[in-house]
Amino acid sequence: MPGRPVYLDNHATTRVDPRVLEAMLPFFAERYGNAASVNHAWGWDAAEAVEAARAQLASLMNVPPNGIVFTSGATEANNLALKGVLAAARRPAHLITTAAEHRSVLDPSDRLKRAGFDVTVLPVDEFARADPAQVADAIRPETVLVSVILANNEVGTINPLEEIGRVCRERSVLLHVDAVQALGKLPLDFGTLPVDLASVTAHKLHGPKGVGALYVRRGGRRIRLEPLLDGGGHERHLRSGTLPVPLVVGFGAACELAGQCLREEASRVGELRDRLWSGLCSALDGLVLNGHPADRLPGNLNVSFEGVDGEALMTGLTRIAVSSGSACTTADPEPSHVLRAMGRGDFLTRASLRFGLGRFNTSADVETAVEEVAAVVRRLRS
Repeated sequence: MPGRPVYLDNHATTRVDPRVLEAMLPFFAERYGNAASVNHAWGWDAAEAVEAARAQLASLMNVPPNGIVFTSGATEANNLALKGVLAAARRPAHLITTAAEHRSVLDPSDRLKRAGFDVTVLPVDEFARADPAQVADAIRPETVLVSVILANNEVGTINPLEEIGRVCRERSVLLHVDAVQALGKLPLDFGTLPVDLASVTAHKLHGPKGVGALYVRRGGRRIRLEPLLDGGGHERHLRSGTLPVPLVVGFGAACELAGQCLREEASRVGELRDRLWSGLCSALDGLVLNGHPADRLPGNLNVSFEGVDGEALMTGLTRIAVSSGSACTTADPEPSHVLRAMGRGDFLTRASLRFGLGRFNTSADVETAVEEVAAVVRRLRS
């Protein structure tokens, strides 16, 4: 659309891939059956499409399809994992998480604490990374769940999941991961990783908004979950409600595409990200990189700008669409809790930008971003 800024906010959401949209369209019109209608061909057709999508998501995660529970998105999946496990414990139960989690983990943790459960929120290091040794030290006999983000949604840092999972397995504690930003961006194998539950969503990998999933490990010790919703026993009695078949189909198609081009796309997007960082460093001084310099998502670049008012910086950027360190949740304009947890002061936190590059970005987009940011920062510093 003419006049629109260059989109560099792919951690917030992604454009639906045209191939995904094409797969979805028939299920809005010609193939509109309810997947729960078991008595006629319309329902059978919808149910087959849902199971095909379940298999596509399971393939990308390398898990059995019967471990996939479709939800309305990652927020619901995270809530189901945390509240479901602790409610099912039916005894004094302890949850461990970190200060750099997404709000859809931290806010349910707060609610669980108010409800009488014991919650430990661990600090993170200067890169927003969790320490497996601290996780081990925090585990107690009543600990039932550890929840750690796989790849941070703000600064892109990838957590040491294998080490944390190994600690949890040794102590017979369940591990939940928020894998939202990592799915389709990093090669993941939840069939071998020591993970018990994982939350994902479609709209971060060029699928539609409004559909996500919780992976629940099958086999071995049974994972008991109390559902958030009752009313029909859909999705293996873990998530009642009529499935949005077009969205589920889109999720599956997006996973299929991501699996086909993951390594090539990660390499190309990573090169764009490095070119953006290099260009900004060549044009400006006083830059602070937020997040791990190497162990990070290929499309993530989070930068703080010294000597610049954060609000004025965001207001001045009219040619690019990015996220600010003071606008991490739409309902709360407070400085980023992730950057604060890393030790950044309020000034640098507010004067930060999160660039999220993705499938449809180009070298020209990077050049536009460097030019725009450099011009605005120089004007504000003058």
